[in-house]
Amino acid sequence: MGRVGIKFLDPEAGNAKTGCVAHVFSSRMTACCAIFARTNEKEIWVRYVGLLLLLCTAGCAPVGNVVKEGAAGAAPPKPIPAKRLMVWDDLLSRPKPVADATVRYGADALQLVDVWKPVGAGPHPAVVMIHGGCWQTEIAERDIMNWIADDLRTHGVGVWNIEYRGVDRGGGYPGTYQDVGAAADMFAAKRAEFGFKTDAPVVTIGHSAGGHLSLWLARRSALAKGDALRGEKPLQVDLAISQGGLPDLRAQMMLPDHGCGNEAAAKMAGDAFARVSPPEMPKGRARELQFNNDRDRIAPPSFGAAYGAPMVTTPDEGHAELIAPETISWGKQRAVILKTFGLKAAKP
Repeated sequence: MGRVGIKFLDPEAGNAKTGCVAHVFSSRMTACCAIFARTNEKEIWVRYVGLLLLLCTAGCAPVGNVVKEGAAGAAPPKPIPAKRLMVWDDLLSRPKPVADATVRYGADALQLVDVWKPVGAGPHPAVVMIHGGCWQTEIAERDIMNWIADDLRTHGVGVWNIEYRGVDRGGGYPGTYQDVGAAADMFAAKRAEFGFKTDAPVVTIGHSAGGHLSLWLARRSALAKGDALRGEKPLQVDLAISQGGLPDLRAQMMLPDHGCGNEAAAKMAGDAFARVSPPEMPKGRARELQFNNDRDRIAPPSFGAAYGAPMVTTPDEGHAELIAPETISWGKQRAVILKTFGLKAAKP
């Protein structure tokens, strides 16, 4: 749409001014009106070139003494209020669904996995799920993911929801990675025992700091053999989903005013970026997909754009919406998961 300025000529000085009182936006208009001055006769000739017709068709604001009928005294349009974003209490205060089983992959109190099994005869496909919380147990544990885990269960998808030690509970580098790796490898080794398919694509999904860990799992198998963080038989991931993730530890360390701060990222990095920060790790076999919401203040789309993996952005939603089952952004994620497993979404 072109921007057309109305230019006035000063009859006293004979010089062009840009003292426009209005701007007209219309691709159909080449001129709205022209005002000319003849300085020697001090007369102003006003020529209207289809002015009224153009004002009506292009919606341009009248200039000078020409006024649109009914415009005088009209109240300005009210601004459309911004959509209210979810806050954590909107999610956490609702009734919480529960998993079908909880199993241990280690001796520590936090080395647990919640298992969500769909009803009906299996085996079923399943995802490996990793919660966020700024890599800190005090902020969040695995039950923050219960609502989307239950939603996947109702759609015929099992969930292997991992708990791990945060940086405030003996985790960080290397503990958190050892935990997540061990839990993921246990899924690979024992999924059949829990009624999950062994020939289905392997999907990891993580929210916020868990998005970093989901992408880390995707690239972990490309680490050098013999690397303790890789393990002997690392889970081979086919699709890694990051839900408003924080993939770049080095960049996160440069953001002291971020909602997660920068200390936890530094503890997660341990100066081993090439082994633990996905942008600096060798790429694995997995397809990576990011979901970011345009009003997310914790992980704005710029974080995903900087990482570079394909990204799906949802307008007018924030960080919490990414793990709330009724939202548009979660609906997009669920659709990708179901399609990956060859399942059809239930009709609304």
